[in-house]
Parts: sequence; C-alpha cells; structure tokens
Amino acid sequence: MVARYERIAAELRDDILRGAHPVGSTLPTDAELAARYSAARGTVRQALAVLVAEGLVGSRQGARRIVLGNSRSQSFAELHSFAQWAKSNGYSFGGQVLQQRRRAAGPVEAARLGSDEVLEVLRLRTLEAEPVLVERTVYAGWIAAAVEAIPRDCGSITQALFDSTGLVFAYGEHLIDAVAAGAQDARLLGVRRGSPLLRQRRITTTQEGRPVESSDDRYRAGSVTFSIRNSIGANPLIRQAGDLHFGA
Repeated sequence: MVARYERIAAELRDDILRGAHPVGSTLPTDAELAARYSAARGTVRQALAVLVAEGLVGSRQGARRIVLGNSRSQSFAELHSFAQWAKSNGYSFGGQVLQQRRRAAGPVEAARLGSDEVLEVLRLRTLEAEPVLVERTVYAGWIAAAVEAIPRDCGSITQALFDSTGLVFAYGEHLIDAVAAGAQDARLLGVRRGSPLLRQRRITTTQEGRPVESSDDRYRAGSVTFSIRNSIGANPLIRQAGDLHFGA
C-alpha cells in the first residue's frame, strides 16, 4: 500500500515535470497544500522532503519552497540500482542484455575483482520506454553463473541476484564525469556521435567486502540528474582529479 505522503509527492512531482510549477517559482504553502490534499501538515512536509531529496525542490526556512529543477534525479544512496530508483519514483523501466561473454580478466580487472575469469555484460536500459542508459558491467567469476541464469530482459539484476542467491550490494565506490558518445553509445541511445553523456563508474562489494562488479554506465544527457545532500558534519562528496582510480 502506498503511503499518503508518497501519493502527494508523486502528484507534486508530476506537476513539476510537466511545467505546472516552473523552475524558480514557489510552491503553495504547507497549509495550502494540506488543504488541497486534505492531509495533515506533517504529511505534506514528508512529501516535500521526498522532492527535496530528489533535487526538484529547495529546502529552506519559511512557508514556501522554490522549484529548483524539472528533471528526474537519483540520489547517491540509490546509485547501486537504476531499477530500484525508477520503481520508487513511479517510472516504467526496462532492460535488455545485448552481449554477454565470459573471458579472462585483464590485469586491472583481476586486481579490482580478485578474479582470473570475469563475465562481461553489455546492457541497454530504458525509462518511460526511451533508451537512457548503456551499462558495461564486468562481474567477478564467483557470481558469473548466477548472472548468466537471469533472463536477458530482466528489469533488475540487483533484485534478481538477491532473490536467487541472497546477494546484497552493500558498498560502492562511484566516480561521475562527462564523456563524448562513441559510435556504439550513439547508436544505442539515439544521439549523435560526440554528444555529451553522463558517465558513472563504480565498483561494488558485498557486506563482507568481496568484490562483485565493476561497471561503466553512460546516461543520455537530460535523462537523469544525480543529487547529494551534505552538511558541515557529514560531507560524503569528494572532489578528485580525473581517472585516478579507474581506467577509461
């Protein structure tokens, strides 16, 4: 059952994404929203907190909040699963494995994943029936058979691995930058070669620290944004020079 605040957040999100509340405008007051949705102010504040976390609405003292953006946002806490993020925000999503093969690990892959053999997977992801993401994932040999057993059109490999093996992606290191679309990415995402893509590179491990995968994910420009909330007491965002930890 969907919570009341989640339904309110979904309606406000839809209003923002379709332009009913333009970027830079202010939302109605908490009291006005509470009256509109026949809900308690606390419920409205919970709904607004969801939109703040997504980067759509600014958090500020006072009765009104400013609309900051009108594009889909993914929090850093959800970077391990595109499908889980899409599902939690009410978007339709899909995935299709285009290529899959076992091969010997290269020196860097062997060091990262602790495996002499790896499974290389090329996957295209869709959001609202549009191609938005190309995933190039290299899985450690110990989990390869479980990944190969998953249907190629599975919506969430993360969930499928949990269901079949109990695997939990517990820790991840992520690097995000911009790259130009090569010929293959351009064809799969329906953009021009050389168009800017948002790249997320990651290494994920189990709760025990056992490496599971190394991935290079490339998003079509404008399909999602990433957000992070920090404070003087907790700042997980680190600025780094390019290519310190990952190969191109």
